[in-house]
Amino acid sequence: MTHVDNKFLTFGLNDYIIRSLQDLNYITPSPIQTACIPLLLKGYDVLGMAQTGSGKTAAFALPLLHNININLKKPQILVLAPTRELAVQVAEACSLFSKYINGINVLALYGGQRYELQLKALKKGPQIVVGTPGRLLDHLNRKTLNLSHLYSLVIDEADEMLRMGFIEDVETIMRSIPKKRQTALFSATMPEAIRRITRRFMNTPKEIKIQSSITNCPDIRQSFWIVYGRKTDALIRFLEVEDFSATIIFVRTKSATLEVSEVLEKHGYNSAALNGDMNQSLREQTLERLKNGTLDILIATDVAARGLDVDRISWVINYDIPMDAESYVHRIGRTGRAGRSGKALLFVENRERRLLKNIERIVKTTIREVTIPNVNILAQKRLKKLSEKIKIYLNSSDLEKYKQLLPKIYPHEEINLLNLSAALLKIAQGERPLIIAPDMKRNIYKSNFIKDNCRKDDKRNQKIFRRDKKFLELIDLYRIEVGKDDGVEVRHIVGAIANEANIPSRQIGNVKLFSKYSTIELPKGISKTLIQSCIRTRIFNKPINIKLLKNYRINNNKNKFLVRRIPVRNSLSKKNFSNRKSIS
Repeated sequence: MTHVDNKFLTFGLNDYIIRSLQDLNYITPSPIQTACIPLLLKGYDVLGMAQTGSGKTAAFALPLLHNININLKKPQILVLAPTRELAVQVAEACSLFSKYINGINVLALYGGQRYELQLKALKKGPQIVVGTPGRLLDHLNRKTLNLSHLYSLVIDEADEMLRMGFIEDVETIMRSIPKKRQTALFSATMPEAIRRITRRFMNTPKEIKIQSSITNCPDIRQSFWIVYGRKTDALIRFLEVEDFSATIIFVRTKSATLEVSEVLEKHGYNSAALNGDMNQSLREQTLERLKNGTLDILIATDVAARGLDVDRISWVINYDIPMDAESYVHRIGRTGRAGRSGKALLFVENRERRLLKNIERIVKTTIREVTIPNVNILAQKRLKKLSEKIKIYLNSSDLEKYKQLLPKIYPHEEINLLNLSAALLKIAQGERPLIIAPDMKRNIYKSNFIKDNCRKDDKRNQKIFRRDKKFLELIDLYRIEVGKDDGVEVRHIVGAIANEANIPSRQIGNVKLFSKYSTIELPKGISKTLIQSCIRTRIFNKPINIKLLKNYRINNNKNKFLVRRIPVRNSLSKKNFSNRKSIS
């Protein structure tokens, strides 16, 4: 491929940048790059709406690098990123794009790294600084970061900044930098809080909206499985029959990353957890292992995996369904990037079918249903793997040494070689036998019931979601003082209550959002101490002021009956509540 074939030449970028793009095999710009690069080269403010994996980093980095003043050893470009991983990734990308430009210095500033290292790097005069809001504010307050010569500001993943509670820090940073500057803001969604920032701090920005990355990456094969039985058992089966180079398993909570990782390790899988509680050094080591191939499976939360881009990832498993379609798009965007093919599997519980429908509507595609691999498929897969392994060992150079051991196994009696081979075959398989007991009929029945009744017949499907009077007597309804007007979603409320009250998310019932407030169903018998600890809990910096509603009426449209709540004598144990019927 010749230098002339590179379509980035049409933008007028300098030869040094074009040369680096050739090395990286960047030939055809993505839609977000085609739209943003010309505008940023001309100095316009840009407001871009695009999903993860659409090429946003190159969209802002290339034009800003083109306009940089190499001789000025002061920060000229500032990029704000919500997570340490994304900050490091953006800094590395900027370094790669500018590797042929002499005198360019790129620095990543993030929490968890020693201040001495960052102070030493700041003294060298980096022209490009990429950082997380918290650490950047620390340096500004210490006056160790001088942004007086800044001419370009980039806010990446603005909606994630909002979700993580960093938006006030972002506004503080924007107030402390020169008003005469170029600003680029990128976000997958555009909530009102982000719109307010654009109106206050941006100069008539050019708005660009790119379709979902699912549309841009048709090579992602999406499927879902209706959960029955234990999810960990099903996960092991799917992993065993699937051919993948590396996979990310997404879960909702930090504790779930450890639980799933422990199960996988017991079954012999090379896996590791990635969550916000890990120190920076361990996080970096884990990601490096995933990149270099010494780690095959990563179990992560949404926040921990934000900004992660590893070529080896060919499969994404949504072990816990995300609470909104945008998060689903972000998750499966970890695979199928930059034209690569990938696969995505979604675990869906019966009560989560509405979330599946919402995801299908947003990504504008019908996600195909799959069944759990049966014992015949498992046995065939195990036999195939073992056969391939035997072929490799048959060509071993030291096979003669092992032949000499055969007569020593039973020295005083004659051995049937066929029986000996079968015995050694059984030993070699260990805890994964080639001969597996048939699946229980109840599982097969339940699978067929779900397939035939839930998916095809909406009237009979209502039976699965039925909430009876007995269940309604086992819950209490609470009111919290945040609602739709505050920009909250169900996932924010569930996450806050689960963390502060130490209640597993599966034990939280219906959450209903109203304009000024919301209601949430919690198991009866929760101690007053736990509720008291939640009163001052904040969602989007607003106290929730949770209160018990002692008398209320629940209208169940599916069952067509009305129940008046009365004080219930018996408290509800966690065990009983976790086994209650699923609700929509």
